[in-house]
Amino acid sequence: MRVSLGQLSGIAAQGETDARRLQALGAKGVEITGNLKFDSTPPLEQMALGKQLRATFGADRAVFLAASTREGEEALVFEAINEAATPDLLTVIVPRHPQRFDEVAALLEKHHVKYQRRSANQSIAPDTAVVLGDSMGELFAYYRAADVAFIGGSLLPFGGQNLIEAAAVGCPMLVGPHTWNFTDAVRQAVTCGAALQVTDAPALARRLGELLYSAPRRGEMAAAALAFSRAHRGATQRIMRMIALHLPPR
Repeated sequence: MRVSLGQLSGIAAQGETDARRLQALGAKGVEITGNLKFDSTPPLEQMALGKQLRATFGADRAVFLAASTREGEEALVFEAINEAATPDLLTVIVPRHPQRFDEVAALLEKHHVKYQRRSANQSIAPDTAVVLGDSMGELFAYYRAADVAFIGGSLLPFGGQNLIEAAAVGCPMLVGPHTWNFTDAVRQAVTCGAALQVTDAPALARRLGELLYSAPRRGEMAAAALAFSRAHRGATQRIMRMIALHLPPR
C-alpha cells in the first residue's frame, strides 16, 4: 500500500481522521478538503414535492421519517413509535434498498398496521399509521416533509447512512450508535445541536417523544442543521484547486 500511495501526486481526505490513517499507510501530499456530499444542493423540484407530500400526509399530523432503514431496523422503529405513543403520529418508512419494499410491507401486514404505499400516489387516510416510501430519488422530499428523521443503518451495526441530505433541508435528526460510515459528520452534527445520538430503540422512543412535543426544540435543531450544512460546503472548489496544482501547464 505504501508503494501504491507513493505514486499519487496528491490525496484529498474528508477529515483529520482519514488524513491520519492515509499518512499512517505511507501517503504523502495528503490535504483535508472536506466532504463532497455537503456541496449537493437540494433540487428545487424535490423541495416542492416535499411541500406537496406534507399536505398529502396531513398538515396537522406529526410526521416521523425513518430514512434508509436496513434489515431488522423497521421492527425497532415500530417498537420506538409504540413506546413514544404520540397521538395521530404518521410514520414514513423508506427502506435503504428497493428489493426490501415488499419485505417491509409484509412486516406491516403481519403486525396489522394500517399503511399505504407512496407508489400508489393517493391521499393519506386519517387512520393510516405508516406510509411505505417505495419510491426512488425522493429522499430530499421526504426530509422536507418530516418533523423529525431517524437516519437508518445506525440502530444496528451497519455503520449508518448519510445524514447530510437531512441537514441540507433543515430536518432535525436522530441517529443510533453505529455511525462509522460517517463518523466525522455525525460527531459534528451532534456537537452543533443538529442531531441527537441514541443508544437503542427505547432511547429513540424517548428522544422522539421529546422532540415531537417541543416545536421550539425542533426549530433550534432545524436551524442548527442548516447552519451545519452551510458551514461545511466548499469541498468541490478545494479539490478542483488541488487538481489544478498538479496539472501540466498549458
